[in-house]
Amino acid sequence: MQSHIIQLAAGVKKVAADQEGNNNLVSSVTAILNGIIAVLGLVCVVVMIIGGVNYMTSSGDAGKVKKAKDTILYGLIGLIICVLSFAIVNFVIVNIIGGGGDSAENYSTAKECKEAGYKWTGSGKKAHCE
Repeated sequence: MQSHIIQLAAGVKKVAADQEGNNNLVSSVTAILNGIIAVLGLVCVVVMIIGGVNYMTSSGDAGKVKKAKDTILYGLIGLIICVLSFAIVNFVIVNIIGGGGDSAENYSTAKECKEAGYKWTGSGKKAHCE
């Protein structure tokens, strides 16, 4: 188990370094948070497996069956929370903080758009940067 965690941590470090050579704060935080969420997801899967083993070895004892089912349920809830947190973290970082890289959509005025090397088109409410 320890070797898998070490390999996962090495993968997170590699991902952080591979993002176009851009080792800024946003990409580092994203890689670290995604790594933490992945480890927590792995823990949830292990909890579900333990619950399954407990269910199989309960020998029909009602108390053990209920405890095993609860363990599986809690692992599943944890896994759902991990998936949702992964989606939320990446959405916030890319769309709100602006970690998605330079894009024409990031500029809301003609001056900013032209300074960044993009073309300002349209007029009024339909004006945008391309």
